[in-house]
Amino acid sequence: MSATVLRRIQIGLLTVGVLVTIMMAVMVAGSYRDDALIDDDKATAVAEVVSASPTKATVSFSTPDGIFRSPRLGVFYPGRLTEGQRISIEYSSTNPELVRVAGRDASLSILPALSVLVYSWLAIAAIMVLLAETHRRRANGRSPTVRPAVTASQTS
Repeated sequence: MSATVLRRIQIGLLTVGVLVTIMMAVMVAGSYRDDALIDDDKATAVAEVVSASPTKATVSFSTPDGIFRSPRLGVFYPGRLTEGQRISIEYSSTNPELVRVAGRDASLSILPALSVLVYSWLAIAAIMVLLAETHRRRANGRSPTVRPAVTASQTS
């Protein structure tokens, strides 16, 4: 692998890292934006959890005007919910599709975003170091996987 190819691969890896960083920042910013929209016209209700998984929960509830709602995107911050559970929710009265579990907020999105960032950058750094070390060893005339044999005449 030439130095130019190595450099292009490294630039590509850094680009992936920057894109992941931007995506996580947008995710956290979007969570705070949705919370702000809910807080602007907050209404509360009791909802029933229709389906639940660690990353998504679907709820159904009725608004004061008697309309039965089930937001298509589910409820925000669905951790530790179980099917059939009745929970208190907060939603935007102007947009009832924006629903979160009462007492939970956007700060819950920070830890997952940071975890993705840390693991992504660690993987990118490891790949970059591995590629650079392989390139350096090949440039010095040594195989990256086979060490040269040491003989008695070379040790003195």
